[in-house]
Amino acid sequence: MGTSREEMIRLVLADDDSLIREGIRAVLGEAPDVQIVGEAQDGRQTQQLTVQLCPRVLLLDWQMPGPRPPEVVRFVRTHCPGTKVLVMTGYDRDAYLAEMIDAGAAGYLIKPEMIPSRLIEAIRRAARGEVLFDGQQLERARRWREEAGQKLNSLSKRERQVLKLLAQGLDNKAIAETLGVTPKAAAFHVGGILGKLEVPSRQAAIVWVHTYLPDDLRERLD
Repeated sequence: MGTSREEMIRLVLADDDSLIREGIRAVLGEAPDVQIVGEAQDGRQTQQLTVQLCPRVLLLDWQMPGPRPPEVVRFVRTHCPGTKVLVMTGYDRDAYLAEMIDAGAAGYLIKPEMIPSRLIEAIRRAARGEVLFDGQQLERARRWREEAGQKLNSLSKRERQVLKLLAQGLDNKAIAETLGVTPKAAAFHVGGILGKLEVPSRQAAIVWVHTYLPDDLRERLD
């Protein structure tokens, strides 16, 4: 017996890699209850298509041009709250995981782990309204917020600018020249950063950045 229109899971696929999209199309072609109704290649197009089509599930790649995935998820939740967002990524980073949970995604799927049957089941579960984050993922996100997120949020805008330059290996003089402040002011901000991050030295602050912040988050520090 065929799948009725009421049972069909309408899905928008967002990935800037045409080969990935082709592979996912092939996988979902084996699921009679899943229908790809639109494809997007960047964050802005994803937002437009989701509002236009209001699918039950948006399958969203992490790394695409345009708005970052957390922004896309929040946009979708505001403008098409019936759409559940599953993020697929090759970047299994705690910072990204925490961002997705906080933004309201339904799940965070790691591409190398997504065998076809698991992907199809994840889509079906999301369409039923289930949240797919498991206990380990929730714990990782909680730990990142405590060890990094809260400290990062405590930094002022100027301190975030200084931290970004500090992570690039600049000394106080170079930081001062880049920001148009005095070396004394740069040193003052570095001291404030060390206190808020609870690290003993500028070298330790650099290690902290590279441990807790993926590349795109470092770029957004200012």
